[in-house]
Amino acid sequence: MIKVLFLGTIGAIIGWITNILAIKLIFRPIKPIKIPIINLEIVGLIPKRRKEIAKSVGEVVEKELISIEEIIDKLIREEDKTSIIKFIKDKIESIVEEKLPPFIPTTFKEMIKDYIDKVVEEEIANVITKLSEDLIHKSTSRIKIGTMVEDKINEFDLEKLEEIIINIAKKELKHIEILGLILGLVIGIIQGLIVINM
Repeated sequence: MIKVLFLGTIGAIIGWITNILAIKLIFRPIKPIKIPIINLEIVGLIPKRRKEIAKSVGEVVEKELISIEEIIDKLIREEDKTSIIKFIKDKIESIVEEKLPPFIPTTFKEMIKDYIDKVVEEEIANVITKLSEDLIHKSTSRIKIGTMVEDKINEFDLEKLEEIIINIAKKELKHIEILGLILGLVIGIIQGLIVINM
C-alpha cells in the first residue's frame, strides 16, 4: 500500500510539474536557447510562431470582426447625415436672407427658401452617401486593418503579452496545473497497483 501511495505521489508531482512547464513553455524562453551538441534550439511557442499568430489574428480581425466599411458606417451615421443637412440648410437660409435684396417680397423669399431646402434635402443626402462610398472605396485600398493588427502584435512586448494572458487566464491555468496533478496521481496509483499485482 505504501508503494502505491509513493508511486501515486511521484506521479502527482510529475503531472503537476509537467503541466507547469508546459504552460511556461508557451511563452518561455522568449529568445532562442541553442544546444550546440545536439543542434537543438529551444524557444517558447508564442515567440517562435509570433509572426504566424500575428498574421492569423490580423486576417481574422479584418475578415470576421472589423471591416473598414463598418468603421466608416459608424463614423457617418444617419444622425450625422441629418446634422450635416441641417447645418447646410441653415447656412444657405441665412445666406439667402442676407443676399436677397429687400425689395423681393417675403412670399417669394419663402418660396426660394423652400425650394432650396428641398434641393438641399434631396441632393446633399445623395452627396453624403456618394462621399462615404468614395471614402470606403479609397480607404479599403489604402487602409489594411489586418496588417495594422499584425504589425501591432509583432511590436507588442512578449513579456507584457505573457503577463496579460496569465492575468486573464489565471484561474484556467491553475485548473490545468491541478488536472496534471490529479492525472499524475491516478496514473501513479494505477502503476502502483500493477506493480503490486505482478
